[in-house]
Amino acid sequence: MKQLLFLFQYIGNPKTVGAISPSSRFLGDRMVEGINFQKAKYIIEYGPGTGVFTEKLLKNRNPEVIILLVESNNEFYGELKEKFNGERYLIIVNGSAENIEQYVKDYGIPYADYVVSGLPFASLPKQVSSNILKNTRRILKKDGQFITFQYTKFKKAFIEQYFQEIRVKREYRNFPPAYVFSCGMSEKSVEENHGVQNSYC
Repeated sequence: MKQLLFLFQYIGNPKTVGAISPSSRFLGDRMVEGINFQKAKYIIEYGPGTGVFTEKLLKNRNPEVIILLVESNNEFYGELKEKFNGERYLIIVNGSAENIEQYVKDYGIPYADYVVSGLPFASLPKQVSSNILKNTRRILKKDGQFITFQYTKFKKAFIEQYFQEIRVKREYRNFPPAYVFSCGMSEKSVEENHGVQNSYC
């Protein structure tokens, strides 16, 4: 059922879904392995789809950690609402990651320790990608991380315009194999970023 839902959504929305099947549990493990769940208080996920990464986040988080999901696809949004119905401290928004600054304000989230993303930057319009990365940088804590996966390294240089420190790992046990980018800001970028956005520091 999950495979069919993903396939149908990919056929109808190839630029925003970006894959013909859900991410594997191996990719899910790789995406969350660098998260310090003992210290994290606020985690945001972009494009959770059917919730593969979300399940990993919920399983490993401390009970009162707030997780905010941002899903633009209506079908996936409905699936997530049903799947995680009754889950405490989980907020699910049907909208665009471009508007993340508004969402964190709406829900009283002061900053993000981690932003985990399943968005296909290779197929998103350049300006949309730019807005998402710029606004993500603004809401991240000083030592926060943006963690995303892509199927190629094609967008690495583009992401480096916003996050200068990127560690790359390959996960072969996914279809197709994927690269995981763990992204942070240089000290200079942190100072510049938080000099403007003090409320998120």
